[in-house]
Amino acid sequence: MSSPWAKIEKPEAVNLQDIMSEQVAADLAEKENQKLLKNLSDNSFPHSQQGDNNDIPEEVLEALKVEDNGESVSSDAEIARMLQAQFDREFDEEVRRNQDKFNGASKVSISYKNYLRSQPTENDESEEEEIEDIRDKKDWDRFDKMERELGSMPTCGYKVVDGNIVTKHDTTMNGRKNACKLLSFPPGFQTGDGENFDLKISNKVYNSLKTYSKNEQSKRHKARDKKEDHATAVFGLDEHTTLLLYKMMNNQLLDSYNGVISIGKEAVILHAFGCPGCEKVEVPKECVIKVFKTTLSEFKQRDKYIKGDHRFKDRIGKQTSRKTVHIWAEKEMANLCRLKKAGIPCPQVVMLKEHVLIMSFIGKDRIPAKKLKEADMETADYIVAYDQVVNMMKTLFRDANLIHADLSEYNILWFNGQCYFIDVSQSVEPIHDNAFHFLFRDCKNVTNFFERKLVPKVASPEELFESITGYNFEDKEELLKLQLAVKPKPHTIDRLHAEAVDNFDEIWESFNARDDIINNKSTVVEPPKA
Repeated sequence: MSSPWAKIEKPEAVNLQDIMSEQVAADLAEKENQKLLKNLSDNSFPHSQQGDNNDIPEEVLEALKVEDNGESVSSDAEIARMLQAQFDREFDEEVRRNQDKFNGASKVSISYKNYLRSQPTENDESEEEEIEDIRDKKDWDRFDKMERELGSMPTCGYKVVDGNIVTKHDTTMNGRKNACKLLSFPPGFQTGDGENFDLKISNKVYNSLKTYSKNEQSKRHKARDKKEDHATAVFGLDEHTTLLLYKMMNNQLLDSYNGVISIGKEAVILHAFGCPGCEKVEVPKECVIKVFKTTLSEFKQRDKYIKGDHRFKDRIGKQTSRKTVHIWAEKEMANLCRLKKAGIPCPQVVMLKEHVLIMSFIGKDRIPAKKLKEADMETADYIVAYDQVVNMMKTLFRDANLIHADLSEYNILWFNGQCYFIDVSQSVEPIHDNAFHFLFRDCKNVTNFFERKLVPKVASPEELFESITGYNFEDKEELLKLQLAVKPKPHTIDRLHAEAVDNFDEIWESFNARDDIINNKSTVVEPPKA
């Protein structure tokens, strides 16, 4: 057969037995591999082999050579994979060098494992763990080495090192031991980095650092306890107040207490459900829990309401801050009882326990009554409300012998066509030095509010003041005579909530009630008779 391009070699004739022979098949494969390798060498490296070999790594040249087992590289893809593998190894070595340089002698090291090109497999890691010897592990830092050396001291208290006797009282060893103890200080104590040099601390310095650490720790605990103790000043209830509420539920006074109704400058108001089956006191179905705040940041302004009240004479200056809050809560309970006895609409007092006051709920189905400031009322309703407020102020002064001293649209509730007075803890008697100034201020607040609501025939503050007291605000002499007329008798001025009672039956009943309280050892303050 002829060809115009090349001379075709005539194939050798073989018989069937040679073809079936494995040896012949292996020889043929070897010849074909050598022939293919020769063609690749001629086509890939037509120029100087010596010059090109300088640019090719020795590992690749070795791989190109035919090994003893007859294997060889037969494609450019295999050569590329070999070159890539070599590049990956060089890159991983550079990453490991950077990792060692960054960590240095630090006890906590950062691994660059995720930056490696060739990630170790699970089998490789398991094999390394199996052959790892615990004796080959290094110490984490210098402190581990020192602790091991310090622990090697025998029970006799000394050892021989390089021909010298070293005792457990050695200055150098003791200083290193104190340096190791720094690690036991709290995390917030700044000890510095003492592992890169031979740190030695004397006993005097270590004791000073230890004392300072304890003092700082105790200061933090005191600050935290003080913050928890005054938690009622912000929003919630402290542990003591929560315990009081749980005791009330255990005594079947309250069934449960719910969310916050309002938060004022002096107290937090909560809604609660009462237990109708309570035998001690009559508890309504829905109640209000008024928790007075235990901080006294605002009591510098409130003391003027207590010092002038003969019922709490000389009690405000002799009490602690928490006890002063108890006096403030007791004062509101006494004033509410006076209002209720005079027939003025107000919450009914259920019980007082320290700074927690339980009252009846003005509202329905957990929906509290609106304040006059927030109530959605018509003009006719405002006219009715004005008449009610004026009559209630007159009754409060004449029958209850009190002045509200903080009366405004924020302290008057509107529910089912009726006004209710609330927040009477600052109310004072007419004998107070500033009583009529407080009353005139209440008159101005009431007049200004109802004038803004366009209520017709609203009396001026002077006219309203005169209609309540019967005297003009500018007539100081007559007002002074009025104060002297209502001043209590000397034998009753120091008796809290006491009035002259000539009825023998009422006196006998009061003594019996007192004996019952003493026998039962009750710690609950019930509403007194105003």
